[in-house]
Formats: sequence, structure tokens, C-alpha cells
Amino acid sequence: MTITVAFRHRFTALELDVALEPSAKGIVALFGPSGSGKSTTVNVVAGLLRPDHGRVVLGDRVLLDTDRKVFVPARKRRIGYVFQDARLFPHMSVRDNLLYGWRRAPCRAASGEIERVIGLLGLETLLARKPGFLSGGEKSRVGLGRALLSGPDLLLLDEPLANLDQARRNEILPYLERLRAEAGMPMIYVSHSIEEVTRLADTVVVLNKGRTVAAGEIGDVMTRLDLFPITGRFEAGAVIDARVERQDDGFGLTTLRFDRGNLIVPRLDAPPGTGVRARIRARDVILSLSAPADTSANNILPATIEDIRQDPGPYADILLRIGAAAILARVTRSSIERLGLRPGLNVFALIKAINVEPRRHAAAAG
Repeated sequence: MTITVAFRHRFTALELDVALEPSAKGIVALFGPSGSGKSTTVNVVAGLLRPDHGRVVLGDRVLLDTDRKVFVPARKRRIGYVFQDARLFPHMSVRDNLLYGWRRAPCRAASGEIERVIGLLGLETLLARKPGFLSGGEKSRVGLGRALLSGPDLLLLDEPLANLDQARRNEILPYLERLRAEAGMPMIYVSHSIEEVTRLADTVVVLNKGRTVAAGEIGDVMTRLDLFPITGRFEAGAVIDARVERQDDGFGLTTLRFDRGNLIVPRLDAPPGTGVRARIRARDVILSLSAPADTSANNILPATIEDIRQDPGPYADILLRIGAAAILARVTRSSIERLGLRPGLNVFALIKAINVEPRRHAAAAG
């Protein structure tokens, strides 16, 4: 299923001109700083805001076309919306909150689907509770369940973790990963968190000051040096999709395989062939002109410098190519001069730390 969104809208202090047409497969992330137009975009998709001019098409259904005076109201769009604060009905139990969405679905799912969603989100022990007796993470899961049971063609999540502390975020992220893997439903996920986007998204659309500035697969967009003023240099890093190659039970290690390279990480509880996502931060990569012989680093990869970005200050960012994969390295400008680093030069990348998430069940390795 594809989604086409193009609209213009003028607010008092901001004029938006947004266009995006990602493949609505898996999770499409809308990423950008506060005030860039992310929430406004999903409100236009949901039918909660009628823009001055625009068009929204979901699959073969035209939801908005201002030129043809088409505007399908929100209740008829078959779109589930999960807000930051979950917005549960305080007088209803968890089960009744879930059934509220189910009863209003245009085509009600079988009762077995209700139990499947409850199990998917780990809500079995919460069904009799009222929202006032739930944690923030539990409320978010109930909000997700209610949206799923409304029978949507598309799920919108507007910064669902923004009001949670780090512990609660870590609690709910695995459920979002299960949702991505098992629900089989396209989702648009709004966030200004690099961690969330790189962990969850398949495709990312970057917004800034009311404009679409980039769109594409997560690995391609997050390694673009020209986007660092928006994506942020400190958390910049590469995203590599790989598979478990083999397990080393003796040393407690797992070897991952990606295009033209292997990565060794602390043991993952996943069988060979399991798809994983590895994130390598630019600050965790060291460059060498020759292959180090005596080092504790397990991951030393031959690479070619593709591009260098130098900004005012002591550091510069280097884009490295390893086959079809790209990684980033942050080094000092003095190191660039001392080593003679330049585009086209072959180097070795020493990787100090890798964050890994299996693509079906959450895990971590450093």
C-alpha cells in the first residue's frame, strides 16, 4: 500500500509546504526538530486538519483533494491514531477501552483478533484495571491496542513515547517492534528521537521548517552528511541490516553478516539466519591507514572514504563505504590533515561498540 501526501497550509508564524510519497511498508518515520511540521502532517492524513490546499491518497482511496472538493471526514478514513497521552477513557476498564475501538470498526474483527492483540501487546493482566492504575508505558500499550482494534488501513503514532521517561520507553519499544513485525499494517511514526527512528523505522522522511528535505530508506538517509544540521551530529551513525551468521558459545559471541563484511557482537539469543539491525555511532569508529595487528578490537573493516564534512570546530565527519553499506566516523580535523584523509582513500575502520536489535524480538548488545 502506498500513501501520497502533498499539502500547503499557513499558520500565523509558519507556512507548511509538505510532500511525501513513501512506500507505506513497515514503519515510515517522520523525523525532524520541534515545529518542523510532523504533527501537522499526520493531522492532515488523519482528517483532523483541513489544509488550505492539498491531496492525500491512501492506496486507491482519495481522502483529500481540495481541487476537487473531496474531504473524507476522520471517522470514515479507517485510520488509527495513537496520541502522546494515549487519551484513554478514565471511567472504562482496559478491556472496555479496547472494545471501544473494536465496536466502532467499519468491519469488526473476529473475537480471536481481540485476544491476539491483547497477547501481542502483553495486556492480559491489565484488562480489569482502570487507566488511573496504569503506568505511562501500560497506557501507551492500551492506546495502541484500541487503535489496532478499530480496523484501520493505516496506523498513525504521534510521538507515543514523548511523555515517558527512559525506563518506560525501554519498556514499550519491544512491543512496538513486535507490532511492526507481526501486525502487518503500515504505520507512520512521528518522532524527534534518533534512537527511536533508527531502531524502528524502515523508511524515514525528514522535515525541517515546514518542508520535506529528505526521504528514503533509513540507512541511506541517516548517513547523509548534509543532513547533520537537522539529524544532529552527536547521535549521528549508520544503520546496517544484517543476519546472524554463527554463534560462538565458547566466547559468548555472535557473528553477523552484511554485504561484504562481518560484525562480531556479544551473543544474541537468535538462531542463524535471523535478521538484525546494527547501529554504529560515528563517535565509536576509529580510522587507520593500515590493518592493525595488535588490538583488542574485534571489528576491523576495510573501507573507502566517500565524503568528508568539515564544520567549524575541532571535529569532522567522514562517510565510509563498505560494499553497499555505509558507516560514519567522527575524527578531529587535525587527524584528517595528519593522516592525509581524503575521498577515494582506502582505510580500515575499527568499531568500538555496536547496538544490535533483532528485527522480530528486541535485544541489545554493545
